Parts: sequence; structure tokens; C-alpha cells
Amino acid sequence: MKHRINIRGVMVPNDYKWYYDFFGEDCTCPKDVQQVMDAFVDGDEIEVYINSPGGVIDVGSEIYTLLKGRKDNVKIYITGEACSAASVAAMAAYCEMSPTALMMVHCVSTRTEGNHSSLEHTAEVLRTADRALCSAYVDKSGMTEEEALEMMEHTTWLTAEQALEKGLIDAVMFRDEGAAPMVAGPLFSLPTKEQMEKAGRAMREEAGEPEGYQEAHARLNLLKLRGEAV
Repeated sequence: MKHRINIRGVMVPNDYKWYYDFFGEDCTCPKDVQQVMDAFVDGDEIEVYINSPGGVIDVGSEIYTLLKGRKDNVKIYITGEACSAASVAAMAAYCEMSPTALMMVHCVSTRTEGNHSSLEHTAEVLRTADRALCSAYVDKSGMTEEEALEMMEHTTWLTAEQALEKGLIDAVMFRDEGAAPMVAGPLFSLPTKEQMEKAGRAMREEAGEPEGYQEAHARLNLLKLRGEAV
């Protein structure tokens, strides 16, 4: 059985979902994912479709963890955008990305106030959060922590091709459509001259034609074309 999870709109804590639902706005909370997981039985498959600008980091982390726990049964498809916390969730399992979609990774941000000690403490907390989240990119792609943090530091936007090149996704959707007939190409070869002659003899014998009949008939037609025979 297949189960579908839609990660659409902002990613919010469970107790904020009612607010977005009230205004008819797309949102996703961990409970949405957990409900699908609760219906999962061995042998089932889960398809996750992502089109989200991201949201609260611990929500992204929780959804990532839920999907990662079933990664062998999960396939993720980025259909629009997977930004910020949504890009973290996309790292949880096998992932394909639409050629028109975008991925964005960046550093964690927050609002704060207070004296210099408070601000310095907040900065350290943010750096720690960056290192925690970048582990998802590192685990998925094999890049180093330094490479992942640099990518986040520059608020990097990625096309499907760029995400594939970095190892952040496994495939670009639709890329291989129509390619199946070409796969057999290396396995195909024309019959050899000997095979052709052998098959020709077998056909002539079956038709009861004497040896050399077709060759002689072909030469006669050639002479006729040249005007040398009637």
C-alpha cells in the first residue's frame, strides 16, 4: 500500500496549525507526518511531495527524523521548492527533484534583544544549530561539514541539476523518460555476412529453390537495368 505525505506551505509546530487552517493557508506540522506513519505497516511505501518555503527548524528536524526512520520505504519528490527547513526534510531518504524546482539552504536565523552578552550567546546558539542541521546535508551528500556550512552561509539556491551534482538529491524527475529504447542499443548488432548467407540458404532450401538461384536472379535484373539482357 502507498501512503502520501504532502509537505506544503510553511512548516509549523502542531499547536500553530489551527491558525493556518482557519485562514485556509497551506502548512505542515509534525503531526501531519506522524498520522501517516501511524498507519504504516511492513511492506508499505510512503511518497512525500515537497513544496515548502521552510519554517521552524525543530519542526524540520522532527519531520526529517520521522522520515529517516523509514527511509528504506520512503521516496521524496520536490515539486516546487524545498527551502530552509524543508530542504532538511528532503535529505531524509531517496529524493528526486523536478527540473523546474528549487532548493535553498541557509543558516538558522532568529530575532533577539538584550545586551552584548545576550547577543553573543544567541550567536553561539545559532552556530550550534547550523552545525546540527548541516549534518543532514553531510549525511546525504558526503560533503564535509565545512562545505555544508559554507553553502549555508551563502544562502545557496540550487537548481535540480546543481542539487544532483552536489549529491543532495538522487535524480532529476522525468530525465530518463523515453530513454528505455536506447538502453538496448549496445546490445544490438547487425547479423554477420556468414549469418546472412546461412539464413539465405535455409530460406532457399525451404522454398525448394536451387542453390545460386537468388544470386543469378539478381544478376539478371542488373543486366536488364543496364540494357544488356531482355
